[in-house]
Amino acid sequence: MAEPSPVLLETHGALAIVTLNRPDRLNSFNEAQHRALKAAIDALAADPGCRAIILTGAGRGFCAGQDLSDRVQPEGGAAPDLGSTLETFYNPLIRTIRALPKPVIAAVNGVAAGAGANLALACDIVLAAKSAKFIQAFSKIGLVPDSGGTWMLPRLVGEARAKALTMLAIPVPAEEAERIGMIYRAVEDATLMEEAMALGTRLADAPTLGLADTKVLIQKAFTQGLDAQLDDERDAQRRLGRSADYAEGVRAFMEKREARFEGR
Repeated sequence: MAEPSPVLLETHGALAIVTLNRPDRLNSFNEAQHRALKAAIDALAADPGCRAIILTGAGRGFCAGQDLSDRVQPEGGAAPDLGSTLETFYNPLIRTIRALPKPVIAAVNGVAAGAGANLALACDIVLAAKSAKFIQAFSKIGLVPDSGGTWMLPRLVGEARAKALTMLAIPVPAEEAERIGMIYRAVEDATLMEEAMALGTRLADAPTLGLADTKVLIQKAFTQGLDAQLDDERDAQRRLGRSADYAEGVRAFMEKREARFEGR
């Protein structure tokens, strides 16, 4: 019997749903899941018909990070090269999501631990079921947060809280994560996907080019000064002012109707 696909992909018009599908392992990553997820994201990035993406997990977890059974050092054997794992799999995935010119929503349906937590935080908007938890579990096995965790977490919650959460591996329930600004919203478990779908549909119907530039500008704001940011805003407005979506948006405003954006 064939093994089930480690990543599922479904589309609803311009909205795509990508589901990590190793529920028996809390969707922790092995190489097959890494390759399948990267392939799915790359395909959606290249698909002009896709204008928004939801990333979620099958079963009772979002993603428990790395499947450690793939990284056990055999007795007397050589230690695994974890840097190579990051360079080959995790880092390209995080870079792709951060650079993707369309919005990515994480619908966190259960535990998000280690690299799984940071995969969620790399997404543009994070919705989480109230039963979900975010855990920077790396210190429990003698490692540092990876997959962008040391970059994203301090920017979201501040240096002091980020150090405590990572050094002590403190689980953060979804409602607390919302309160401290780690995620956008915590919602009832039963309505998580309904709310994610509604949000995803709204974004898929929005002016995609403008959303893409908004994403880039906000991410740049943490690493450059005001003068450079003002210049980048100017350049983006110049470019977007020539787009079909801008023309449609202005016409719709003047005609007092809903705009019909096409993402171009």
